[in-house]
Amino acid sequence: METENTIKKLLNEIYEPYTGKTLGEIGAIQNIEKLKAGVKVTLELGFPLSGYEETLRKNIFSVLEKMAVKPLKIDITSKITARAAQRGVPTLNQVKNIIAIASGKGGVGKSTTATNLACAISHEGGKVGILDADIYGPSQTKMLGTTGKPDSLDGKKMEPITNHGIQSISIGNLIKEDTPMIWRGPMATGALEQLLNETNWKELDYLIVDLPPGTGDIHLTLCQKIPVTAAVIVSTPQDIALLDAKKALKMFEKVKVPVLGVIENMSGHICPKCGYEDNIFGKGGAKKMASEYSIDELGALPINTDLRHSMDCGNPIVIENINSKISQAYLDIGRSITAKISILNKDFSRKFPNIVVEDS
Repeated sequence: METENTIKKLLNEIYEPYTGKTLGEIGAIQNIEKLKAGVKVTLELGFPLSGYEETLRKNIFSVLEKMAVKPLKIDITSKITARAAQRGVPTLNQVKNIIAIASGKGGVGKSTTATNLACAISHEGGKVGILDADIYGPSQTKMLGTTGKPDSLDGKKMEPITNHGIQSISIGNLIKEDTPMIWRGPMATGALEQLLNETNWKELDYLIVDLPPGTGDIHLTLCQKIPVTAAVIVSTPQDIALLDAKKALKMFEKVKVPVLGVIENMSGHICPKCGYEDNIFGKGGAKKMASEYSIDELGALPINTDLRHSMDCGNPIVIENINSKISQAYLDIGRSITAKISILNKDFSRKFPNIVVEDS
């Protein structure tokens, strides 16, 4: 028993970088079992970690090796649960967590970032979907390589279109590529609600909502009628882009949606021939914004020709070349996002039964 208690004490103090907390603080230690020969440790984390599991295991071994317990077996699993959204907004039965990806300003690579983050989280073991909320300028059909209209098996709900392991739906799946959406605000927000609620999502751990630029009707509908778990801001380092990114941040703060952090996109360009780094849009803007508003800088992504080409071809870089530096950066940011979600308050509303009052 003394050995198990000592191991538990050491485990409790191990720092887990993606959550920013210790294993003890996040309640990761499920069981410590003394076997005939050695000890078995069982851990459970709240985010997908197939690419991170071995690194975490090695870190734990390095801490425990001083105890000379051999053999020591470490089992690590993940269990993704629903986290709380805005109060009073009904949850979706088939979607555990909704992540809004916003920028405030257009042209900063938000949709590219959203697509590759979805692929990165899926690669780590999460069940992921994308809702393209840009009704006027949908791009997810191109980036995910989804063609054709969605099926409807019951005549009521649309089936999501799945490619690269990602379930998705977009207004772009319902109209021709060159058809402009000349709609007033109420029609656009109605379309967003239909896309969300009339799609037959299949047991998603995370639904990523790719928002349009600005802070208008679509964004208000998202915050008032859709159960958003958390938001992520994407910006270039340029001061003009950061002005709008700050507005998006403030919008989420006002509607009580937690902002997990900011991603600096187009953060410099490294010449593939000589290695010279040219900070075309500046550098460090996201870090400055993060410091100013007490949020996290989730990562920085450079301008990359292969990334641009992969998106134009509908084959995201995380799918096309998982070992590239930029894909590894997406994986790292994806872990940060899901890990931060895992320590938010749990959603207990799903556990309460519906109360029906009937006349006897």
